[in-house]
Amino acid sequence: MSGIAGIANPQKSDLVKRMLKKMSHRGKAWSKVVQKQDTTLGMIGLINQENALREIGQSGMVKDGCVPGRFAQAQPASHRFVLKRDPIGAAPLYYGWNKENELCFASEVKALLVATKDVHELPPGCILEKGKVKTYFHLEPQKINTDNPVEIAALLRKRLEESVDKSIGDGNVGSWLSGGLDSSIMAALAGKRVKNIHTFAAGLPGAPDLKFAKQMASHIKSEHHEVIVSLDEILGVLPDVIYHLESFDALLVRSSILNYLVAKVASQYVPAVFSGEGGDELFAGYEYLKNVPSDMLPRELFDIVGRLHNTALQRVDRSASAHGTLPHVGFLDPDVVNFAMGIPAKYKIHDGTEKWILRQSVKDLLPAGVLNRTKAKFWEGGGFENLLSDYAEKQISDSAFARERNLPNGWRLNSKEETLYYRLFKQHFGDSKDLSWMGRTKGAPVS
Repeated sequence: MSGIAGIANPQKSDLVKRMLKKMSHRGKAWSKVVQKQDTTLGMIGLINQENALREIGQSGMVKDGCVPGRFAQAQPASHRFVLKRDPIGAAPLYYGWNKENELCFASEVKALLVATKDVHELPPGCILEKGKVKTYFHLEPQKINTDNPVEIAALLRKRLEESVDKSIGDGNVGSWLSGGLDSSIMAALAGKRVKNIHTFAAGLPGAPDLKFAKQMASHIKSEHHEVIVSLDEILGVLPDVIYHLESFDALLVRSSILNYLVAKVASQYVPAVFSGEGGDELFAGYEYLKNVPSDMLPRELFDIVGRLHNTALQRVDRSASAHGTLPHVGFLDPDVVNFAMGIPAKYKIHDGTEKWILRQSVKDLLPAGVLNRTKAKFWEGGGFENLLSDYAEKQISDSAFARERNLPNGWRLNSKEETLYYRLFKQHFGDSKDLSWMGRTKGAPVS
């Protein structure tokens, strides 16, 4: 993991250092601040990023991300920066102008707020140059020259294997493992390439994820670690989760808690982990998608893939970076994404089975119970169900909810659970009238 920050003024070293300190969890090994072309910019990172240090010294460019398809970068120019973010938005990047009209940027909102209250998210596949945001990438399906599902499955498998190969590095890597299809695929592919792979699962006692993850870990003979949690532990880490996540979106927070806890344990064993994020969006894994007409399914998948950057990918990035580890999202390698988007809808949902073509591509890798497991929401698989919503119902009265649910920016909190999260969010980030930089899960009200 790494983090970047900067201000379009050559005399702001102390301020940039303070910005970097706010997100020191992203790279505890080293920190560097330089003045280049009338700007001040800085970067924090891991031990194995000598190339990044060399690049800062030579060109002044700073980059958050060290695997293909994942980056957020800043190139200094005369009294300004050129900012660029990866096509999917796996690496975060925010920007704004201070009172002196100087452009500022950072990998996390909490760091940017040190320099300015003006916060904007740079969208995926975009460049900010001379104060204007321009799109340089449009997601387009790759043309597949066969309609044979066996051949398509084989081509998909090849791309998944190549994606994992790119991220293996020296083999010191593990895998978050919920026991669902997507994380199991990543763990299985990585396990074939790593001598002793560590896998990590989390849940409340008796959670379905723990059972399936143990089954999968046994199948690939990984060194498996279980994180069994209680309500008290969940409530204890909730303020930290929201601080790192930089969101109060109820579904996102709920799904991030176990991710945060399992990431903490994983960081004690490996510096990088594989995550199965993106599989549901690319291959139609959500239950509601079965009700989408086949001819409309590709458009819906394009939409939800385009929303990943400040929802699910934000969860993955912040959960890992909070503990100084790097997440590898193998499904979101550009080669995998482009190919997957070109697969006909009829092979994604086939005879009522979601992610059918993906299951076909890996049927030799997984035990039958995992291969055929249906989609479970992150918190349901972890045993949460209504645990947090029930807790919030007891803590927040109807009158308090009615009084607090209308936010200064015009949004309405959707539930008492979200109100609970917003109270904690407000302690860290204030009662802002502009939250345009914060994503919300599709289906949540925004006005």
